[in-house]
Amino acid sequence: MMLTIIFPVLNERLRLEKGITRTVEYLGSAGIEDYEIIIVDNGSEDETPEIAAGLCEKYDRVRLERIDVRGVGAAFRRGMELSSGQVVGYMDIDLSTNIRHLGEAVHIFNTRPQVEYINGSRFARESDTRGRKWYRRVTSQGLLFLLKFFLGMKSTDAVCGFTFVRRECAVKVAESCSKENGWFYMIEFLLRAERQGVNILDYPVEWQEDYNTTVRMARTICNYLVQIAKLFWAFHFRG
Repeated sequence: MMLTIIFPVLNERLRLEKGITRTVEYLGSAGIEDYEIIIVDNGSEDETPEIAAGLCEKYDRVRLERIDVRGVGAAFRRGMELSSGQVVGYMDIDLSTNIRHLGEAVHIFNTRPQVEYINGSRFARESDTRGRKWYRRVTSQGLLFLLKFFLGMKSTDAVCGFTFVRRECAVKVAESCSKENGWFYMIEFLLRAERQGVNILDYPVEWQEDYNTTVRMARTICNYLVQIAKLFWAFHFRG
C-alpha cells in the first residue's frame, strides 16, 4: 500500500527541515518504504520554498508544489490531486501529533480493510494532550460544541492536524465539498464523510501544543462561525 503524506506549509522556514527530516527518518526506522511526501507551499514569503527545494534534492520521495492560494484546504486539495498513494492524508509540519501514529495508521489500513478514514483526535478519552493553554482548550471545546449542536458531528475532534483516508473515499468526499480554502475545509471534509456513511476511526493521539503556530486565532474563529452558518444552511435547507 502506497502512502501519500501532504504537508501544507506557509512561512515555515523555522520548522520545515526538521519536520520533513524527522518524518523521513521515522518512516525508514519503521520499515515503511512505499510512500511519497508532498510539500504544498501556499504563498510563503520567507525562505520556505528554497528550503523545500533543498529537501527535494536530498530526499527522492519528497516533492514540492507551489500554489498561489493560501489555506490548508487549498493545499490539501492540490496535494490530493497530485497524489499517487492508495492512502492520502495530511499532517502539520510541526508534528504536534506524535510521529509514531503515522506507523500505527499504516498498520490499521493494512490490516483493517473496513476502515476508510482515520481522524486523529485530541479529545478522545485515551488521548494524551500536553501543553495546551486554557484559552486554546476553551476555544476548541467551544468549536466542538457548535459543530455537534448545529451540524451533528459525531467525531470527537475536527482539526487535530492528523487525517488519513483511502484515496477513492477521499476523492468521493471531496466532490461533495465546497471550495473553502482555509482550515474549515478539513472540518467540512470530515462532516461530509460522516453524512456519507464513511467508516471513520476516531483515533486517540498523543499531541503536544506548539506555541510558534502561524494560525491567527481571532481571524480563524470568525471564519469558522461564518462557515458553520453556511454549512448549517447547506445541510438543513439544501440537502
